[in-house]
Amino acid sequence: MASYFDEHDCEPLQDGEQPNHLLHMARLLLDSGLGAEWDMEYGSVFGGDRKVPPASKASVEALETHLVTPTEAALEKKCPICLSLLDEEDEVKKMPCSHIFHSKCILPWLQKVNSCPVCRHELPTDDPEYEEFKKHKARAKQREFELDSLHNSMFG
Repeated sequence: MASYFDEHDCEPLQDGEQPNHLLHMARLLLDSGLGAEWDMEYGSVFGGDRKVPPASKASVEALETHLVTPTEAALEKKCPICLSLLDEEDEVKKMPCSHIFHSKCILPWLQKVNSCPVCRHELPTDDPEYEEFKKHKARAKQREFELDSLHNSMFG
C-alpha cells in the first residue's frame, strides 16, 4: 500500500520555498511509529478489517508433538477444540502457552490464525507488516507501563 506522500507525488522544496510544517509533523508522527498505533485505534473503534495472519510454518513445525501416554489418558482431559477426550496414543501438539490439542484439530486452526484458541497467546507469523504492528503495540504498552511507574514513584 502506497503512503499518502507517494500517492500525492510530494517533491523537495525549491530555492526560496517555505516548508509545510504541518506536512513535516505528519511525516514525523508516521515515521515515529504512531501510524501503526493510529491504525490499531482506528480498527478498534471502527471495526477495522485487519485480519490476523496464520502462524508461521516454522513456528507450527517447532511445536512439541507427542502421543498421549496412559497416565495422561487417565486424567480424562479434553481437546479444547473438538471437546473429545485425549485418548491413549492420540497425537497431540503442545502450544508455547502449555495448552494441548489434537494435532488434527490445532493444525487447521493455525493455518487460519496465529493464536491459541484458549488464551490467545500468539505465535510468530510470516507477515512482516503484522509483526511490525505487534512490535508497535508492545512498545506502546511498555511506554504506558513506564509512565505509570514514573507517576507512582513520584506520587505514590
